[in-house]
Amino acid sequence: MLYYAVVFFVIAVIAAVFGFSGLAAGAASIAQVLFFLFLIMAVLSLVLGLVRSGTK
Repeated sequence: MLYYAVVFFVIAVIAAVFGFSGLAAGAASIAQVLFFLFLIMAVLSLVLGLVRSGTK
């Protein structure tokens, strides 16, 4: 689960770089949505991974 949290975080950072820097001005709003979506998914994956590893 921690692997997925890192993957979602990396994807969120890449989306932020392309969306917030002006390189893809037309896709900035899509990048912002994806950034927050992946950020939420990364946090959820991290929390679930910590909960599941703590119960074993």
